Amino acid sequence: MFKKELQEVPRKPGCYQMYNSDGIVIYVGKAKILQNRLRSYFTGRVTGKTKKMVSEVDHFEYIVTDTETEAFVLELNLIKKYDPKYNILLRDDKSYPYIELTREKYPRLIVKREINANKRKSYLFGPYPNQYAARRLVNLINRLYPLKKCDTMPKKVCLYYHIGECLGYCEYPNIDTTSMKAEILSILSGNDKLLIDRINEKIKINSENLNFEVCKGLVEDLNYIKLLFNNQHVEISDMKDRDIFNYYFENSYVSIVCMFIRGGKLLGINTKIIPVMTEVKDTIEYYIASFYRKHNIVPKEVIVPEIVDISLFKEVLDTNVITVKRGDKKKLFDMAYNNAKTQYEKEIKLIYNNEELTTNANEELRTILDLPKLHIIEAFDNSNLFGTFSVSAMVSFIDGLPSKKNYRKFKLSFEKNDDVASMKEVIYRRYFRVLKDDLVRPDLIIVDGANNQINACKSVLESLNMPIKVIGVKKDNHHSPTAIVDGDSYKIINIDKKSNVFRLLSRIDEESHRFVISYHREIRSKGSISSVLDNINGLGEKRKKTLIKKYGSVTRMKAANVNELSKYIPLKVAEDLHEYLNSMDNED
Repeated sequence: MFKKELQEVPRKPGCYQMYNSDGIVIYVGKAKILQNRLRSYFTGRVTGKTKKMVSEVDHFEYIVTDTETEAFVLELNLIKKYDPKYNILLRDDKSYPYIELTREKYPRLIVKREINANKRKSYLFGPYPNQYAARRLVNLINRLYPLKKCDTMPKKVCLYYHIGECLGYCEYPNIDTTSMKAEILSILSGNDKLLIDRINEKIKINSENLNFEVCKGLVEDLNYIKLLFNNQHVEISDMKDRDIFNYYFENSYVSIVCMFIRGGKLLGINTKIIPVMTEVKDTIEYYIASFYRKHNIVPKEVIVPEIVDISLFKEVLDTNVITVKRGDKKKLFDMAYNNAKTQYEKEIKLIYNNEELTTNANEELRTILDLPKLHIIEAFDNSNLFGTFSVSAMVSFIDGLPSKKNYRKFKLSFEKNDDVASMKEVIYRRYFRVLKDDLVRPDLIIVDGANNQINACKSVLESLNMPIKVIGVKKDNHHSPTAIVDGDSYKIINIDKKSNVFRLLSRIDEESHRFVISYHREIRSKGSISSVLDNINGLGEKRKKTLIKKYGSVTRMKAANVNELSKYIPLKVAEDLHEYLNSMDNED
């Protein structure tokens, strides 16, 4: 396979891209010697995910670089550009929270996920693998110290001022916060004694004032903080910020652990189990590099396994990258290994079971439908808000797993409930966009229903000249899939409820229903009278202004009957509005 092409590949460093038959990049890798690496795929023995990836390769391309470091940086950029499906398996999709103390005149303390390490205008502490711990610590410090709480500067003092949790910076300018800021920075840098003393001081004050409920809450916070900081203690002499990476490898999967140590304390441990597509070395190096590209701040020191190319990472991360062989750091490094091994043993069976229910189920469905390939599934569901208004949503599954970044919402308007019209509009809007922007097309479309919805979908696809396989799913009284309706032959294919296909279709159905209902409720909970009126067909700006001027609130408008509403808007629109307002009280 590719014998002639492989002979022409140079023995130099560079990046390579694997393409499938649709011309889509499915994997990007780097190599010190391109020819050796590419030969290993097509002439050597491959297993697991690598074998599956190679089976889909139609052709490959490569880019030669001068050094391995250049190849590494190019690999990261190409992966970001193409987002290949087999590279997705290797990355950590988590975005870790940081605690931020802003550098404003009157600082605020907040939990922040999206950060730009190159454009920092604040003090950042973290990352915190535990979102709950970060938020609870921020809430506690905000209660103990009267920091500014508002995003903007209001005109008058608010509740926080009256309960002693703000100094009223809006009405009393030029307040000196230097001392308070210094204490907070000390606490966030690891001074747990200062925080515990402040809590005890608050407990004493509230106890003397007989505020026993407040005391109870503060005692709970005190116990939590003591437990939190005790668990963070590590045996290391300096107070340097560092991350420690180690791994455990077995059966084509590697378990990687990162320990976050800040100010001499262990903030937390992150673990990830991922398939090895080439070599363990490459997988770990890519994981570490992508970890810091995920908006995580690089600490002063990063400890890595000996297998990692230290000189490469010193250049890429621009920090001190080391290996360790003895001392306290080695003890922490070994602790990371033990955590990686324990996590592997705990989760590997679940990973294998998940593959059975995803990849294998996806392949079974492909076989049943006699499709040449089944990579992307897009499924649609509708939810009627009331008579003249409905929403629709699309969920995307890639190789049996949900791809939430590809989910889409649609707001639709009709004179009456019409599932066929809803289907036609949402299919047109989705696939006209796919055609217009040259987006990747799905291999299968699933609609919630039988012949009518299938025909509506197919008629739109035919008008766009987009031949995509369509199926409908029949359900029983419990909303459980019972059969597939083939969109080409209209043949009914019964589903075994013990099969992996049943589990996959059930999961797709549950996810599409959950997503559309959440969108439904999102619209209904917007709250303002203006946003409610936006949902009513037949209400233009002039009529909305009239209603807002007359009633002023959703509650008062809801109390009006149809006859009263019809004094200001047409009777049909008044009926629709009245029905919608009353439907807001009912669950879906």
